Amino acid sequence: DSPQTPPELLVILAAIADEGIPIQTIAPKFSGRFNKGVDYVGDIAEFDRELEKHAAVMHAIGGYKLSIHTGSDKFSIYPSIAEQARNLVHVKTAGTSYLEALRVVAAVDPAFFREILDFSRSRYETDRATYHVSGVLAKVPTAAALKDEKLLGLFEQFDARQVLHVTFGSVLDEYGARLREVLKANADLYDQYLQTHFKRHLAPFLSTEEHDE
Repeated sequence: DSPQTPPELLVILAAIADEGIPIQTIAPKFSGRFNKGVDYVGDIAEFDRELEKHAAVMHAIGGYKLSIHTGSDKFSIYPSIAEQARNLVHVKTAGTSYLEALRVVAAVDPAFFREILDFSRSRYETDRATYHVSGVLAKVPTAAALKDEKLLGLFEQFDARQVLHVTFGSVLDEYGARLREVLKANADLYDQYLQTHFKRHLAPFLSTEEHDE
């Protein structure tokens, strides 16, 4: 698929305006890959050039924010997004709170996490069908291949994050009640993980906002 050009975006915006449809955000298609739960994959310089043009259109027309679809964990491009969009940006982080929930399970109940890991591996090839992912299942170890102290390392691994991310629906159907019990019993740890996670996402945008002031 080709990235969306500013002229194409202008046509869309004109059609929306003609219909009197109110908008809050627009998420243009950029080059590169926006896989679930991992950093941007592609030519960052090319992304920056595309972003600059779309941000210029947004600032010129006004009335909406620039949205980055599947924007969680794209840390390598956050600085340029913050610089170009300034405070008019919407970065979607839906789903990554689930990974932090699994991080809690891996930390406090390794046996349960092993069940989830192997179940997620069994569901990945089916569940990935409706997502943009490039994680390779063969690169994700089985539970039996990992010692307990290595489980948390999966949350820093490109392929494992995607496998765990896109199988959330199947996992919740199978293990939802047990997962909620673990999170309830370890609410402080989950809160700690979430704060760390979202502070890392917000930091590039808050620093730009402070600089503008």
